[in-house]
Amino acid sequence: MGTTVFERTPPAPRVIAHALAGTRQSVFWLDDLPASRPRASLTGEATADLVVIGAGYTGLWTALAAKRRDPSARVVILEGKRVGWAASGRNGGFCEASLTHGRDNGLARWPDEIDRLDEMGLANLDAMGDDIARLKIDADWERTGSLGVAIEPHQLEWLDEWAEDAASRGEEGVVRLDEQQTRAEVNSPTYLGAVWEKRSTAMVHPGKLAAGLAHAAEEAGVEIFEESPVHALDDDGDRLKVVTLRGRITAPRVVLATNVFPSLLRRNRLMTVPVYDYVLMTEPLSDAQLAEIGWSSRQGLSDLANQFHYYRLSRDNRILFGGYDAVYHYGRQVRQRYEDRPASFERLASHFFTTFPQLEGLRFTHKWAGAIDTSTQFSAFYGTARRGRVAYAAGFTGLGVAATRFAGDVMLDLLEGEATERTELEMVRKRPLPFPPEPVAAVGINMTRWSLDRADHDRGRRNILLKTLDALGLGFDS
Repeated sequence: MGTTVFERTPPAPRVIAHALAGTRQSVFWLDDLPASRPRASLTGEATADLVVIGAGYTGLWTALAAKRRDPSARVVILEGKRVGWAASGRNGGFCEASLTHGRDNGLARWPDEIDRLDEMGLANLDAMGDDIARLKIDADWERTGSLGVAIEPHQLEWLDEWAEDAASRGEEGVVRLDEQQTRAEVNSPTYLGAVWEKRSTAMVHPGKLAAGLAHAAEEAGVEIFEESPVHALDDDGDRLKVVTLRGRITAPRVVLATNVFPSLLRRNRLMTVPVYDYVLMTEPLSDAQLAEIGWSSRQGLSDLANQFHYYRLSRDNRILFGGYDAVYHYGRQVRQRYEDRPASFERLASHFFTTFPQLEGLRFTHKWAGAIDTSTQFSAFYGTARRGRVAYAAGFTGLGVAATRFAGDVMLDLLEGEATERTELEMVRKRPLPFPPEPVAAVGINMTRWSLDRADHDRGRRNILLKTLDALGLGFDS
């Protein structure tokens, strides 16, 4: 087996130690918000026309769309902690147009629909930007596009295939860059080439987006209750009773927007697993440091390895650097203690300074982690339960910032019993395979992770396990 670029040129240990000294275990995007008082918890008995469980992006977009469809409806959101505290406040802020976790994944699963799915994804991203402007949400929205960079020689062929496929379909805004052109955009000695997709990605401040959506929802008349975890969803005649620790609310329709957390529906308990992702955020770069790396177009970046990194600039020119380690813990549990993993943060810091050695001396101010709701189709799945009165969407697998808006409309269509273009999609109608129970899940997931790492060390060649998963429709690459 070979070595990757990050193993061939690691920085000195003192560089990593200096950069991580004093780094806070805290989410920058949430720390960057103005201080605010918690919203009230649900107490006593109440009724509503629609109850949304979860105040992340999925729940907030759904509530806004519900009020847009029927301004007179009483729409209530119940949040177990605070608005946007989980995945919606912890992600990298990449708003990808794709609804299928990339064209290749969608093509492998829904080949007859992929062109239309791509069109719908781009229209959804356009509409998301329009909504943010119309609602006057200051979310640091930047339609920069993204760079997929090759850092190993065998990945150059993948770039060529990517660009050639886009050109054959007449897709606009996809540009193949050679090594010199890539380094003129962002100067890293690890870059060998890139594809710049100029239309399909926007950058956003995740915390500001969640807070802004919540404010817009309340302006539209949505009621949001925080610190109101739901522990039961019961039938109550022709209505549903949603039970929290201190209150109960009945409604004819309920949306489950609970992301990675255990589903209130038994049928969905094995449909997702939590995979932990780790992130570092630097202090703001000086003008001189920015000049060293360029990055004037401010694109989002990711490399093409299976264990890939993603990174971007914040409005105040910090660099968010995340990915590579994707850790599954036995038992499908979501636990705060999983978020502090020194080995992952040290590895990320090492890879950061391999990518940008000219930034030696820079410090990281924040480190954090979050659980990704991974499904076996690596993109969201949808459905209804309780005789069509409950709708759900989950399994976004780390690419849901924009797709959650689309999911909100899908769930409302399903609740209304409408045959729309969205609900007629095979992607919406077909459920993915569940994950197996433990201990098989842990063995399978960790063997797959090991195999993906081996492929990165062997010119991307996939072993028998990965080829078998590909054949079964369970395969994945970045």
